[in-house]
Amino acid sequence: MKTAIITGASSGIGEVTAKALAENGFNVVLIARREALLVKLRDELEAQGHSALVCPADITDRNQVKAAVGNALEKWGRIDVLINNAGIMPLSFMKNLHEDEWDRMIDVNIKGVLNGIGAVLPAMQAQNRGHIINVSSVAGIKVMPTAAVYCGTKFAVEAITEGLRQEFAMSGTLRTTVIRPGAVATNLMGTITDPEVQPFLEQGALGDFQFIQPKAIADAIVFAVNQPLEVSVNEVVIRPTAQPF
Repeated sequence: MKTAIITGASSGIGEVTAKALAENGFNVVLIARREALLVKLRDELEAQGHSALVCPADITDRNQVKAAVGNALEKWGRIDVLINNAGIMPLSFMKNLHEDEWDRMIDVNIKGVLNGIGAVLPAMQAQNRGHIINVSSVAGIKVMPTAAVYCGTKFAVEAITEGLRQEFAMSGTLRTTVIRPGAVATNLMGTITDPEVQPFLEQGALGDFQFIQPKAIADAIVFAVNQPLEVSVNEVVIRPTAQPF
């Protein structure tokens, strides 16, 4: 049975993806800071006959991520898929200098991705097989007002994923996928503290449309991981049909 690690598994896209992969026969390793939510998800999955491992960790801490991966290897002996899903999006106007939030986005959205990759690569190389999926955003290919730093972190995820793909392309041992969600109904907007952002968004600055559900992203991830080994789905963009950007 294959094993998948999901960061940010306590809610939103991560939680729904963990459920979808479990239903597709994967052992799932649940990583996030909110242990109580991970335990609840694990209990739900196990009640349905699936296998799940709770690994509370802060992805900005390299040692915690390595320890979580070590626990997964000890339990199941292999890591087939890593889904770097955890991320934060405290949108703000740069003129308002939310510098602590800039730092936090760099730590979570960039360093967290690198910590995940660094933790699983040795095992994947030893297996001569693996699949790394990085959840980016449409903000990784388009810059938007209030999202300059957030877009910068997602542009970095794009570069890291493509560089990783090129490095392992000749050997054919590692698949990479970058998932670019548009507007998804999660709690990501709840990290915004800049008081000028909400009125800006409510005025329709970025358009008026209905957000899609996390299941749409989870379904795309399941599609990518279920392709034959010689097929690599490298890039997927999923946005609401009515989203203009």
